[in-house]
Amino acid sequence: MSRRVFQLKGSCNNYPWGKKGQQSLAARLCKKTDKDFEIKDDEPYSEMWFGDYPGYPARVLKTGELLKDVLEKNKETLLGRKVIEKLGGQLPFLPKILSIAKALPLQIHPNKELAAKLHARDPDNFPDPNHKPEIALALSEFEVFAGFKPLAEIEPLFQLPALRPFVPADTTHWTDATLREVTRNLLKADAHTATHVSDSLLTTPATDLDDAAGTIPTLLPRLRAQYGPADPGALVALTCMNFLVLAPGEALFVPADGMHAYLSGDVVECMARSNNVLNAGFCPAAERGSIDLFADALSFRAHGRDDVMLPAKPTGKSRTGRTRVYAPPMSEFDMLRAELRAGEEDEVAEIQADGTYSERY
Repeated sequence: MSRRVFQLKGSCNNYPWGKKGQQSLAARLCKKTDKDFEIKDDEPYSEMWFGDYPGYPARVLKTGELLKDVLEKNKETLLGRKVIEKLGGQLPFLPKILSIAKALPLQIHPNKELAAKLHARDPDNFPDPNHKPEIALALSEFEVFAGFKPLAEIEPLFQLPALRPFVPADTTHWTDATLREVTRNLLKADAHTATHVSDSLLTTPATDLDDAAGTIPTLLPRLRAQYGPADPGALVALTCMNFLVLAPGEALFVPADGMHAYLSGDVVECMARSNNVLNAGFCPAAERGSIDLFADALSFRAHGRDDVMLPAKPTGKSRTGRTRVYAPPMSEFDMLRAELRAGEEDEVAEIQADGTYSERY
């Protein structure tokens, strides 16, 4: 393997959920390696990509070469045989910096089998045949909906008159199959119904909500202000999903087919090499995919807050112990985090894989 380290120049995009101007960490980091990059105060800067995936490709800062071209010319030394056999001359992962001002779409990323089918059928909207499990590491306070709450926390809410119609009529005992149909029914609610339910939840006394975390009275007004009362994403997120607030240095894992929506903060996100997504809420109706496809694909592997979190663990590769590893249950990557104060250093043993590294701002 090569011992060479290349400083990369990333590319920034402008989705409307991004932080604006200098508030965006993604924009400020882009500016550090591109002096011609202009940050406009009224422009959102949502993501900085620094991989080799098409769309927003990274370049080697010193030479200006596209990272993908450098990898193609140096496959053996920069990638290694295992990666070449699996992906040719491509990185198996895609790292990004996200700066989030308002909720991203409520979404899932299809598993490999479904991704291959969707790509073959509709390559314009599903640009690759790969899955997209991912991790998000908080660089600031980070709010997120991820995975489903335990069934015991969800079921009591659906005793409320406004929510009871979304439960299948023959339900005697809640299971994940019940939850799948409840999610489907909520996401299929028309604008009038969704608004009615949202209004009802907004006026229901907190003591009647059986909402231990208090997320409905706190977050529903905020989500309505961002996407209106008729967006069904808020209904699903607030009644069925875990709401987490991560501190800097904490991370979570989202499996393929895992439902999630980031709300605010700055994060390092890394995922398997893919850009496939199915949206179902927190976006205009025209940008939502098939609700049946979305509901049928849902994974229920995360069923509680602890199931979502990905703790950092010690790694034997760190000489001083100041570097820790986030090791998600997937083969494409691990993430190392070196936390150094002024004057401190660490030495990390050679890693038998390709990698990208980001300096903390």
